[in-house]
Amino acid sequence: MFSKLVLLFVGVPLLELFILVKLGGAIGIWPTIGIVLVTGVLGASVARYEGLRVLNRINDELRYGRMPAEELFDGLLILIGGIVLLTPGLLTDLFGFSLLVPVTRRMYKEWLRRRFDNMIRSGETRFTYIIR
Repeated sequence: MFSKLVLLFVGVPLLELFILVKLGGAIGIWPTIGIVLVTGVLGASVARYEGLRVLNRINDELRYGRMPAEELFDGLLILIGGIVLLTPGLLTDLFGFSLLVPVTRRMYKEWLRRRFDNMIRSGETRFTYIIR
């Protein structure tokens, strides 16, 4: 687990920095900064749009007395995508955008659902219900 965290918090930023330096050398510093700024602004607007769309779907499900499980997964992935888009870099921007697009987000949702099911079946995690 520790090695995964080191890879995430040290390896990914170093790889992002390497890509930005190489891109800056190829197309120049200002176009590189422009790309980072445009992806940030575009990402924020897409995250806002998708987040509001999912929030409306959650409200609809609750209004009809249904548990909005799918919509909550969508909301979580959109939140993660928005957070990832705040970090400067091209790889993290691509990953963040992939979490915001409904088609690719569905793939992440299916993977997460399988992962959670396997964790529950294997006993890695347990759920406690509190009934009042």
